[in-house]
Amino acid sequence: MFNLSSLPQLTTSLFSPLTALSKVSLLKLPLSLRAKAISIAPSILRPALSLLPFSLQKKAMLPALHSVFKEAIEEGDFEFLQNKWLKISITDLNLHWLISFADDQLIMADPKTTDEYNVSFSATGDDLVLIAGRKQDPDTLFFQRRLKIEGDTELGLEVKNLIDAIELDQLPSAMHKWVNNCANLLQQTRDELSIITKV
Repeated sequence: MFNLSSLPQLTTSLFSPLTALSKVSLLKLPLSLRAKAISIAPSILRPALSLLPFSLQKKAMLPALHSVFKEAIEEGDFEFLQNKWLKISITDLNLHWLISFADDQLIMADPKTTDEYNVSFSATGDDLVLIAGRKQDPDTLFFQRRLKIEGDTELGLEVKNLIDAIELDQLPSAMHKWVNNCANLLQQTRDELSIITKV
């Protein structure tokens, strides 16, 4: 049985492969090892994450979102989401959330209970980490079809502008460090692989 007190330990264990990698100096990891670890991480994480009930996902996600978007929420920048739903999908982990705004706060709903949403954003976990770590621009990923935005175009643009405004420093320090390290790992590995394929 899952309970809220076990969430920190559960989250740590689920992400331990990436966390361990992010602590190792990039220069000390062979390219082949980095590439292999990155490629198999979703298949390792996906089964474990599928066991995590939506109620616990919500209890973990909402405080993080409110922390990251604290200033935007206080300034009313999310009012465009009132009575509208944004679907976010991490495609390689088969994770999906519905997010809206009501009573001056972000709210979440389980996509399994409804198919109704106004706009959707979908990408792999790697690409979302790269966006969060400011290693990739959402516009670039959109034009490369790695970030898919479907539904209400105007609403999607509002959401994308909020994503563009995120500062990594607004994340809690532990998450900030994790995102930064993982983004560096992913980007350096992709850059090195790209060089090899061009040779």
